[in-house]
Amino acid sequence: MKTTVFEAPGKVVLKDFPMPEIQEPKDAVVKILRACVCGSDLWWFRGLDKRETGTTVGHEAIGIVQSVGDGVTHVQPGDFVILPFTHGCGHCAACKAGFEGNCLNAKGHGSSGFQGEYVRYTEADWSLVKIPGQPEDYTDEQLNDLLALSDVMATGYHAAASAEVHPGDTVVVMGDGAVGLCGVIAAKLMGATRIIAMSRHTDRQAMAREFGATDIVEERGDEAVAKVLAMTDGGADAVLECVGTALSVDTAIKVARPGAIVGRVGVPQEATNANATPFWTNVGLRGGIASVTTYDRGVLLDAVLQGKIHPGHVFTQRFDLADVQSAYEAMDNRDAIKSLLIVSK
Repeated sequence: MKTTVFEAPGKVVLKDFPMPEIQEPKDAVVKILRACVCGSDLWWFRGLDKRETGTTVGHEAIGIVQSVGDGVTHVQPGDFVILPFTHGCGHCAACKAGFEGNCLNAKGHGSSGFQGEYVRYTEADWSLVKIPGQPEDYTDEQLNDLLALSDVMATGYHAAASAEVHPGDTVVVMGDGAVGLCGVIAAKLMGATRIIAMSRHTDRQAMAREFGATDIVEERGDEAVAKVLAMTDGGADAVLECVGTALSVDTAIKVARPGAIVGRVGVPQEATNANATPFWTNVGLRGGIASVTTYDRGVLLDAVLQGKIHPGHVFTQRFDLADVQSAYEAMDNRDAIKSLLIVSK
């Protein structure tokens, strides 16, 4: 079977691997139908993060269960599933509290190898999210919506949940990538009545408005802070930080009204002053790895099945698995908001 591996900065290639096998009782082997490229994949693709040559890549997918270990009872071969990038055990203190992204029994950190034909998925018994029916029961658009639930939509939702968005709130969303755009969806789903998207790109601005943004702010830094504070008469009720740079975190804190919370899901890319600033304004700062399985089962899968949200619209270009290099380049060059990979039909 073929799987995408990291070759060097700026280069990924497909290589042949043996078929994955069950190794632990709670493993499953899953045939991948659709996968995608994540914004976080661009860090090592651009050489900003170190990655070992030859390692498999990709952590977002939907697929069909092929085989399961003896400890897996919640899914069975033939089931159509979402593969969250998190692998919660379901019974540790973190998982029980709804934070399976921080599972205390997790082996390693996150997933890899989903940009391939098959994958061994660990902690499958609790973490895999079963989708009713089979792929042929869904439209192309619905399949993309379901794929978004493996990471990007759940991560945007985690930003809104961490920021404690309430009905009637004014929300600022930092970042116009796929996660930020899904944060707009999440804020609207939670009842925010004013959603300010921070974006400089016309295609992403248009999608943000499609998803529910009411205002667009193109400014950055101090100019952005001044504009948002003027627009909101003192600051937003909640802020979703979906970038991870020092400037984005600093701006997020400064545009929050006193007592508001910044929901932070942008993985930190550099040191920030976030430890010092919030004290003087009573602004809260929380967030981290999304609780994908919890959010999918509790809210997001149903929202997709009922047609309430369409996060799959963030996939603006599609590629066959054989063209995975082009999929990365499209995102690296900002030609695509998020690249879809068709692995199997």
